[in-house]
Amino acid sequence: MLNEIVLMGRLTRNPELRYTQSNTASCTFALACERDRKNADGDRDVDFIDCTAWRQTAEFVSKNFSKGSMIVVKGRLQIRRWTSNEGQNRSAPEIIVDNVYFAESKRKMDADERPPFPGDADAPPEMDNTPPRDVDQLFQQFPGTVQYAEDGELPWE
Repeated sequence: MLNEIVLMGRLTRNPELRYTQSNTASCTFALACERDRKNADGDRDVDFIDCTAWRQTAEFVSKNFSKGSMIVVKGRLQIRRWTSNEGQNRSAPEIIVDNVYFAESKRKMDADERPPFPGDADAPPEMDNTPPRDVDQLFQQFPGTVQYAEDGELPWE
């Protein structure tokens, strides 16, 4: 069966990195994903989605992302089930993250520092700083997974 999901959104809080008793890294975070269509009030609704990454991906998220960061996650949907203290059965959807991608530059720019956007009078015609809205376009821009160098550091650092 196919169970694959791709989301782009902003982190609602700093990622929480923990280690299991067997020293396996686990990182939990939540994404705020804005819907494409506006509601009756003219605003866009936002969905808050819980995510969990494991092992090297967990450590990568913890090291490179923080509250407010734009991120793309690729993984699978899982329904977590448990019994509450009152004996009621509970469930919650979460994304088990396999891969993560940067969706904006590492350095956040103030509005005064940002380069001109396409359509601005002083923007060069080839400059396009808006993040792609199409996920396939985003994955073409950032193909493959992040590879670590032998020393454990990212290759561009």
